[in-house]
Amino acid sequence: MKAMPRLRNPPLSLYVHLPWCVQKCPYCDFNSHPLRAALPEQDYLDALLRDLADELARAPDRTIDTVFFGGGTPSLFSAEAIARVLEANGGQLAADAEITLEANPGTVEHGAFAAYRAAGVNRLSLGAQSFDAAALKRLGRIHGPDEIGRAVDEARAAGLDNFNLDLMYGLPEQSLELALADVEHAIALDPTHISHYQLTLEPQTPFAKRPPALPDDDAIWTMQTDCQAALAAAGFVQYETSAYARDGRRCRHNLNYWRYGDYLGIGAGAHGKLTDATSGRIVRREKLRHPSRYMRAAGSPAVFTETAVADNDRMFEFMLNALRLNEGFDRPLFEARTACALDAADAALAEAARLGLLERAGDRWFPSDRGRAYLNDLQALFLPEAA
Repeated sequence: MKAMPRLRNPPLSLYVHLPWCVQKCPYCDFNSHPLRAALPEQDYLDALLRDLADELARAPDRTIDTVFFGGGTPSLFSAEAIARVLEANGGQLAADAEITLEANPGTVEHGAFAAYRAAGVNRLSLGAQSFDAAALKRLGRIHGPDEIGRAVDEARAAGLDNFNLDLMYGLPEQSLELALADVEHAIALDPTHISHYQLTLEPQTPFAKRPPALPDDDAIWTMQTDCQAALAAAGFVQYETSAYARDGRRCRHNLNYWRYGDYLGIGAGAHGKLTDATSGRIVRREKLRHPSRYMRAAGSPAVFTETAVADNDRMFEFMLNALRLNEGFDRPLFEARTACALDAADAALAEAARLGLLERAGDRWFPSDRGRAYLNDLQALFLPEAA
C-alpha cells in the first residue's frame, strides 16, 4: 500500500498591510481607507509591532524569506516606521530577504526612496496604472504621467533599481493604441518587472455601482495579446497570469503565494497561512479589517479569526494558486504542500487535459495557452464538489 504524502513546512513570507490612501480609487476593493485626518502612524506602528510579535511566536524556528509592505499606500508611512517593523523580526529575517514596498508616484517626496532603502527596502512596486493623463483621472489616481518618471528617477538615484510597474488595461474609453502606448512607456523606463492586468468591476465599488463604458470583450482580448507580444519582444518573460519579469527578477514574494507557501499577515484586514508539519495542520488567519478596531485589539486573540484548511479543500487552494504559473507544478511540490496524493486529482487532471487546458511533461503539469486563456474554467475542475 502506497504511503500517504507528508506535509512539509514551505518557505515563509511576511505581509504588512498599511491601509490608508490619500483618496480611494473607484475601482479598488482592497481594505484601504482615505485619510480624513493626520496619519496615525505611531499608534498603528505600535499595533503592528504587537501583532508581529504574536505572529513570530507561532513560527519561532522559521526564516522569513520575503517581506511585502502593501496597502493602501505604504509610501505614506515614514522610513523610520518601515525600519522599525523590519528590525522587530526576532532574528528571523533572511540575510538575502526580498523586501518590497508599494508606492504611489503621487506620494513620493524627494529623498524618500533613499530613506526607505536605508531602512532595508530593496524592491519597489510603483502603481503607475496608465501613462495617459485622461485615463489616470478617470481611474481616480492622484498622480500624472510625469510623476511616474520622476518616481523612477528617484528610485534609481537611491540605488533601488529592482522595481515593478503596475499597469492596467481594458480601461474606460481605452483603445488598443492607448493600451499599447502604456506598455511602451513602461518598457522605456526599464523596470525589472511589469504587472499587467485587466481592470475588473469588483462588487461594492463605485465603478460596479455606476459602471463606466469599458471596451468590449474582443477589444480587451486583443489588448491582452498585443501587449503580451510587446512585452515579450522587449525581453519581459510572462511567468504568471499578469506578471512579466526580466531574467532573474521574478517577484519572490508572490511566487511563494502561487506555490502555496506560508505567510504571516499583520495589519488591518491582513490574511495569513501557516503550515505545521508536525501536527499536519494548515491554518489561515484574518485580522480585523477596520484600522481603529485593529489598533485597539492588536496583540490579543480578539484581533483575528482562525480557520483550519480542511483536507478536501487543500487541493483546490493549491490549484487556485499554482495554475496561475506558466511553469505549473510537479507532484513533489503538490504533495509536500498539501499532504494529498496527486492520484486523487487524476480525474480532474485527465478532464483538463482532454479539454486542452492542461499539458504534461514528465511529472510536471502546466496550463496550455488555452488553459491560460480560460483559467477560471481550469481551476474550477478542482473544486471539491467537482471532484
